Amino acid sequence: MPTVLAILAEGFEEIEAAAPIDLLRRAGAEVTVAALGEGIHVTGRSQLTLHADTTLAAVAAGGREFDCVFLPGGPGVAQLRGDPRVRALVLRQHAAGRWLAAICAAPTVLYDAGLLTGRRYTAHFSVASELPHLLAGERVVADGHLLTSRGAGTAVEFGLFLVEKLFSAEKAREVARSICL
Repeated sequence: MPTVLAILAEGFEEIEAAAPIDLLRRAGAEVTVAALGEGIHVTGRSQLTLHADTTLAAVAAGGREFDCVFLPGGPGVAQLRGDPRVRALVLRQHAAGRWLAAICAAPTVLYDAGLLTGRRYTAHFSVASELPHLLAGERVVADGHLLTSRGAGTAVEFGLFLVEKLFSAEKAREVARSICL
C-alpha cells in the first residue's frame, strides 16, 4: 500500500488538500496528514478547520519515509516555503527518487529547492512570475517523480492522477467511476 504525507499549513486551500487526500484514501493509500504548526487543527483559506493526523515535527522525529509527499496550495504556501524542515524533506524525497506532488502555488516550494530547473511543471497563474518555465496551459504535469497541477479546479483530476501514479491507471478509473466522474 503506497504511503503519502500531506502537509497542511494555516491558510491551505481546502479543495486542493481534501480532494486528493480523499481520492488517495479511496484507492487504499495510507495518507498521513501532518500539520506544519504545533497543533493538529489547521484552518484553511476558507475557514474550514481540518484535524490532522499528526504534526510535521512528530513525523520528522519518527524518521518515517513516504512514497509521496503532497503539498497543497493556497496562502499557506508562504509558510511551507519559509520552513527549513519542508525544504529538507522535499530534497530528501527527491534524492531518494520518490514522488513529490504539488498543486497551485506549492510548486514554488519545489522551485525554491532547485528541483524545477530543466523540468516540466505547472502551477497557479498567481505564481507565474516566479516560475519562469511554467506550462500555464497544462492542468496536470508529470516530469519524472515530480507531479504538479494548477489549482482548486484541477484538484479532483490531480487526485486521480496521483492514484494512477501510485497505484495504476485501472485503479484511477475505478475510483473515478466510484465518484461518478
